[in-house]
Amino acid sequence: MKTPAVEASCCIVCYHNPPDQVERLLASVTMARPRMLVYLVDNSRTDALRALAGRAGAVYRHQPDNPGYARAHNWALNAAAAAGSRYHLVLNPDVQLPLDGIGKLLAYMEAHPDVGLLAPRVHYPDGRLQPLCKLLPHPLELAVRRFFPLLHRSSGRLARYELHGSGYSQVMDVPALSGCFMLMRVETVLRVGLFDERFFLYFEDVDLSRRVGRVARTVFVPHVAIVHDYGRGSYRNWRLLWHHMVSAARYFNKWGWVRDPERDRINARALREAGLTRSRPAAPAPAENDLRP
Repeated sequence: MKTPAVEASCCIVCYHNPPDQVERLLASVTMARPRMLVYLVDNSRTDALRALAGRAGAVYRHQPDNPGYARAHNWALNAAAAAGSRYHLVLNPDVQLPLDGIGKLLAYMEAHPDVGLLAPRVHYPDGRLQPLCKLLPHPLELAVRRFFPLLHRSSGRLARYELHGSGYSQVMDVPALSGCFMLMRVETVLRVGLFDERFFLYFEDVDLSRRVGRVARTVFVPHVAIVHDYGRGSYRNWRLLWHHMVSAARYFNKWGWVRDPERDRINARALREAGLTRSRPAAPAPAENDLRP
């Protein structure tokens, strides 16, 4: 597939990430898209990444007060829109990209103007699939998932929530895409609003997916795969757990707790279009070790 010449940008938000990790990602982005406008927003206390960003040709912004993930990405999104970018990529520092991955996904966006937000297939470093495509959350679903994980898994609810039965082998419309890699159409995101800055960390990707989904498609594309370290920090750090819980409460305050008819309609449609129903036994998430990028 020939990659079109499009105006594209990306942003990486860091917080005390290892310099070699960030340098590796910057190198892969610039190799894949030499003309891509790259923003590196550093929420760390020191500006240790400044020289690294300069060598890579990235626009560097240091925010030692750490205003949060959403606000950091919004600064870059506004700058990218002002520079004329049509597509903007949100990247976590702990991802690894295939050389042709960005080009393929940009080509998909060009060929499908109804898509506003897109995510690729994601793997752990050992090759196992990360099932990051999710339904819109219900508070009870998240509580059982967090505090009773074995029950959540054995009941089949985890498999349903993460759309395991799809096999992650088909293009599908997904209600909630992961913020570790989000390719967005800038025009669409400007229309619905940028990341909600009330979410300091966590749930900003779910919230944006939901708002974009009202006016455009939010799509999982399996023919490009990335690697994501995925540390699940909130399961190991009480401060991150606090941020996770606060963001969850803000999300449900915004959209509804137990009663949320829109969530129910969106999730039912996603399950139906993926060929999944409540009565159908959920398949385990595939663990394909041969699909590395």
